[in-house]
Amino acid sequence: MSSAERLALLGGSPVIGNPFADYKSMGEAEEDAVRRVVQSGCLSGFFGSPGPEFGGGPEVQAFEAEWSARFGIEHTVSVNSATSGLYAACGAIGLSPGDEVIVPPWTMSASVAAPIFYGGIPVFADIEDETFCIDPAEVEKRITDKTKAIMCVNLFGHPARLHDLRALADRHGIHLIEDNAQSPLGSENGKPTGCIGHIGIYSLNFHKHIHTGEGGMCVTADDDLATRLRLIRNHGENCTDMLDGGPITNMVGMNLRMTEMSAAVGRVQLANADAHVEARERIARRLTDGLQGLEGLTPPATRDGCRHNFYVWMMKVDEAALGVSRSLFSEALAAEGFPHATGYVAPLYRLPMFRQRIALGRDGWPFTLTGRTYDDVHCPVTEDMHENRALLFEPCAYDLSDDDVDRMIAAVRKVHAGRGQLNAQGPNKASTGT
Repeated sequence: MSSAERLALLGGSPVIGNPFADYKSMGEAEEDAVRRVVQSGCLSGFFGSPGPEFGGGPEVQAFEAEWSARFGIEHTVSVNSATSGLYAACGAIGLSPGDEVIVPPWTMSASVAAPIFYGGIPVFADIEDETFCIDPAEVEKRITDKTKAIMCVNLFGHPARLHDLRALADRHGIHLIEDNAQSPLGSENGKPTGCIGHIGIYSLNFHKHIHTGEGGMCVTADDDLATRLRLIRNHGENCTDMLDGGPITNMVGMNLRMTEMSAAVGRVQLANADAHVEARERIARRLTDGLQGLEGLTPPATRDGCRHNFYVWMMKVDEAALGVSRSLFSEALAAEGFPHATGYVAPLYRLPMFRQRIALGRDGWPFTLTGRTYDDVHCPVTEDMHENRALLFEPCAYDLSDDDVDRMIAAVRKVHAGRGQLNAQGPNKASTGT
């Protein structure tokens, strides 16, 4: 057996010899934008009191207008992070102590923690095994007279079944909040992700397709929700007259405001969003095309009528069909230089906050408002994906040429073809290369 054929884990030559370069989306245009703001002397244009500056400075207001125009949505409200946007969205819909919000268990923790700040109780519904987003059928089973909202996540860049979820929410008189942090230019049936729910939240965090370092955008077609989002963002208790006599629920405002520098960078990034996102999509498509037909490995699917932005490219592993464990396959793949991870995040209902029912204060509030517990929560699709099947690569993290992607494909194919070597050696010998 030649060195090229022998797995690197067992002493052969790796397919990918050097780490890939990081993807850097910042350039001269962003530098010029920041310089323009610094030279203006106005790093934040917000006032927390009534007046024209309540909506922020010129860069923030221009960024919001450009975002609305890009996505064809009536209102955009910038915030200092998508997490802040999730908090503001939960407040804007009037979430109150004891209300329930149906959430997925496989996502960044902020998606399920946000309701708790208003006394909301997260209720977990399992995901689909095709797109890994919350399953509408599982959501419907959990709707009660306490349900106030559904929190869906367009996970890894693929849309959830958004139109189905919106129809379900409308039928029950509840809200649909879209956590659209990972799918900035995604779509379902021609409609942009983030714009199908009652409120959508985008992330501009450093790790995302387009970014401002930290930052986020909330969008809505509802005038009242937009006003409430703006109030919560900026010390709303000072400006409740903007509600024109409406209820002041959750108008204890915060400072969730975006800076002028972030907005200026965001305007450049938004103008170049197509290039940034399409580059990640090309990487993912090339990987998928190059890895079809491998027994025990299933590249990601894109549902008909959807655009998948591929924040994460996730391959499903079938250990029985593959003939080797995911962990050992992953170890061999890493030795070939393929950057990846197994699992994603452990099912969030396993967090101590839920298992011990401790969140705000020492006495278990808001969980004391309900008899709901989490010890017996079981989402089998989520658990199987995390523990046995998920193998993930982040296209947003790397600056890859077609040749780089082809080497990644070759690495997977090499390990797949040579997996018998792993079985012959056994896991302990394989780990030591003997």
